[in-house]
Amino acid sequence: MAYRVPDLAALELLLAVARLGSLGRAAKELGISQPAASSRIRSMERQLGVGLVERSPRGSRLTDAGTLVTDWARRIVEAAEAFDAGAQALRGRRDSRLRVTASMTIAEYLLPGWLIALRTQRPDTAVSLFAGNSAVVAERVLSGEADLGFVEGLDIPSGLDGAVIGHDRLVVVAAPSHPWSRRRTPLTGRELAATPLILREQGSGTRQVLDAALAACGPLAPPLLELASTTAVKAAAVSGAGPSVLSELAIGEELAARRLVEVPVPGIRLGRDLRAVWPAGQRPSGPARELLGLTRGVG
Repeated sequence: MAYRVPDLAALELLLAVARLGSLGRAAKELGISQPAASSRIRSMERQLGVGLVERSPRGSRLTDAGTLVTDWARRIVEAAEAFDAGAQALRGRRDSRLRVTASMTIAEYLLPGWLIALRTQRPDTAVSLFAGNSAVVAERVLSGEADLGFVEGLDIPSGLDGAVIGHDRLVVVAAPSHPWSRRRTPLTGRELAATPLILREQGSGTRQVLDAALAACGPLAPPLLELASTTAVKAAAVSGAGPSVLSELAIGEELAARRLVEVPVPGIRLGRDLRAVWPAGQRPSGPARELLGLTRGVG
């Protein structure tokens, strides 16, 4: 049917000619040249097999067939306008909210700044944030409960696409009262693996990176404490409950004030990528795309 029915641009031109009584004025109103308008009318006449417009020095008038086609064209154009209005309403509804889910470190230490910046660009967009470990973030994005997710870890979770937005480093830390803070020799990977630590739970990006880094250092000791947030882990370490492994993003103030002391572990790679993730094959759009653009270059 598409090749038998004129396109919307041609129908809009015909309606303008009927309303203004002049092909030249119709072309000007639609922002096209008069030769282009004439060519469009002739093409439509050939397509329909009937004459639509009679041209004279005094202007342009519709033929009887042109008057009939104009009535049909008006209904089509009105339907197209209604379609466009509905599509705009759908876009507006989509762009009026943004559901974000992020792993704890990103949610606590990076996302607030990004969301403040997004607010200046999209003051009418309502943003909701759910924080959890990287495994939970992946589940929420895959299930459609979030438009955009942020994870820390070694790779992109299955079923998702993603982009590296920055880098982070895990740091072994202890309170100043802990013997490790006064060591004269570096801590070894085997010692770290054999020591009960204050750690995030299984499924967190921090735990994933640490377990992979120490995989060759022998069996890992059971955690001294296993906590569900970076803030809780940090507080326990500062209290002197035991050593921990935390994101460099989370401990800048504690290291500067010497509430925590970094314990070097030569030869153990504790770097990790920070990633934005979304369902495979579905690039972020609307406010999710704008938020993604604000996140690049961390670490």
